[in-house]
Amino acid sequence: MSQEHYFSPDPSAPAKITEVDIEVGGQELRLSASTGTFSSERLDPGTRVLLGLWERFPREGLVLDIGCGWGPIGISIAKLSPAAEVIGVDVNQRSVELANSNAKRNGIFNFKAVLDSELDVSIKVDHIWSNPPIRIGKSNLHKLLKTYLGMLKPTGEAYLVVQKQLGAESLQRWIAEHWPDREVSKVENSKGYRVIRVR
Repeated sequence: MSQEHYFSPDPSAPAKITEVDIEVGGQELRLSASTGTFSSERLDPGTRVLLGLWERFPREGLVLDIGCGWGPIGISIAKLSPAAEVIGVDVNQRSVELANSNAKRNGIFNFKAVLDSELDVSIKVDHIWSNPPIRIGKSNLHKLLKTYLGMLKPTGEAYLVVQKQLGAESLQRWIAEHWPDREVSKVENSKGYRVIRVR
C-alpha cells in the first residue's frame, strides 16, 4: 500500500509491522507501526514537533486526537496525563486496531481509538491535539475540521501541527475566518512545521 493512501478505510496490503520507540516527557513508549497507515515505519516529523510541546499537554478532561494513526499523540497524552480521557479517531481500520493494541501493550487504559463512523460528534471535548491528514485535500480537510473543531467546548483548546509547505499559514487563516470567536495563533515553528493553537 502506498504511503499516500494511509487514509484508505481498509488497507488491502499485508501488514508489515515496524517497532517504533519514542520518549516523551521522560516516559518511554514502544509502539507498533504498519504498512497501510500514516508514517508506517517511523515517527512523523510533524508529530515529533507536536510531542515536543508535552509540557502543554492537558492534565484532565476529554481529549480528541484527530487522525490518530497508530496512536503516538493520543497515547503519549494518556501516558503523561492519567486523569485525562483520550479518544483517537481515524478512518483507517488498521490504524485504529494498532492504536488500541499499542495502548494496551504500554499499560494505558485511558486511551481508546475508534473509527470516524463510530464517534458521536455531538459530544463536546475539552482539548484537541492532532497532526491532521493534510493530504486528503483542502476541501476534505476543511469538512473534517468543521466537524471536529465544532466539537470543542467554548472553553476548550486545540493544537494542530501542519507542514508549512503544505499550507499551514492558509489553514491558520481559514480557521480564524470560520471561528471568529476563537483566538487562533502560531505557538511553534520548528523543522518546517507550524503548531496552530485554537482557543
